[in-house]
Amino acid sequence: MDAFGLLPDFGNFFATIAAFVVVLSIIVAVHEYGHYIVGRWSGIHADVFSIGFGPVLASRTDKRGTVWQFAAIPLGGYVKFAGDSGATSAKDDDAMSGLSAAERRRTMHGAPLWARAATVAAGPVFNFIFAFVVFAGLLFYEGIAVDEPVVGEIAELPAGPFGLQQGDRVLSVGGIETETLSDFLTAAQDLPAQPVLDYTVLRDGAQMEVTGPHPMPPLAGSVAMKSAARDAKMRTGDVITAIDGAEIATFNELREKVAESEGAALDLTVWRAGEELALTLVPRSTDLPLPEGGFETRYLIGLTSGAVFDYGTRTPGALEAAGLAASQLWTITRTSVEGLYYMILGQISTCNLSSPLGIAEASVAKASDGLVEFIWFLGVISVAIGFLNLFPIPPLDGGHLMFHAYEAVARRPASDQAVRVLMTLGLAMVLSLFVFALFNDLTC
Repeated sequence: MDAFGLLPDFGNFFATIAAFVVVLSIIVAVHEYGHYIVGRWSGIHADVFSIGFGPVLASRTDKRGTVWQFAAIPLGGYVKFAGDSGATSAKDDDAMSGLSAAERRRTMHGAPLWARAATVAAGPVFNFIFAFVVFAGLLFYEGIAVDEPVVGEIAELPAGPFGLQQGDRVLSVGGIETETLSDFLTAAQDLPAQPVLDYTVLRDGAQMEVTGPHPMPPLAGSVAMKSAARDAKMRTGDVITAIDGAEIATFNELREKVAESEGAALDLTVWRAGEELALTLVPRSTDLPLPEGGFETRYLIGLTSGAVFDYGTRTPGALEAAGLAASQLWTITRTSVEGLYYMILGQISTCNLSSPLGIAEASVAKASDGLVEFIWFLGVISVAIGFLNLFPIPPLDGGHLMFHAYEAVARRPASDQAVRVLMTLGLAMVLSLFVFALFNDLTC
């Protein structure tokens, strides 16, 4: 049994908080460990490694003199290096005064520029590395589809049972030949909208005619976060059999009905494990990234098409998995950059910006979808945290790197007064963005 799957029944405020704390603690630990380990490799001593802020709940001191601790407020974390006045990494002038050259070298503020810059950059870099490992690991765990339509486990549908069996190699469906999996998926666009179709399959070396479901039934493969379907408690595996009383047999018909609604309420008849449910959903205007870049706005209810049966999979090679994971990492980063750009231009809604409250809601939603979905979500959030921290705004890592870049060009560090002013302005910007994102999560 998947323990995460119990959350839809017991999900509440405490489950949301617990899921959020788990997600944030893991991501923060990865980020701060990047700072810590590269700082250590660079000769900078860490006084404190903390997950959370405020009163210390548990701690231990390692042989290098670093205090590792958990604090009561689980809203982030920090590494306090030697010479820092606190979690913000500001210089402690009193602590720095009177130190020998060797002692100053072990502080963040007395280390060479390259060591300081590498230590600061390591946090976001480790977030990206963690996401890469997550994506690659999931590819190894789940495999990737083989390029031939071999029947795995067949989805539970109201029109069943079917003549298809696991292991069948589909040669044609509805009279359309399917030499590859791509052919099988493409055939779905041209086949008649019928719940049951004729299949030609190869079974145990013999060719035979059987019946099977439409390749693209109105089956929920996943339920998007913050969507009409999620709010209506729809689940993966639900089958939409009718919209406003009119029967449908394919996911394309569902997609067309939703697009035609232009945001008007839809009455859905949903089949779930033999039980028929009546749900009313209101499609929402949603900004979707396009493969070629940019966004388009469409009305959606938050469902993706489910596979009519599990396709055969294979374990990718190391280089193939690395390439696919890197591609996914790049796509998420590129989409994030484009999203911010189009929000600034006013071409897509600012409701796409979420606060920690939105992340908390998404955390429990993904936890309820299963462990694999939850781990994938950790990778996505790790990319987002790494990307956000590279913004050239103090006190984010990107702001510190901006100071280091100035020092490299000007051959002298920025004045303490300028750093304090920019830190104050940057903190005000970050807090303003947080409040705006929180308003979005409460109103959008």
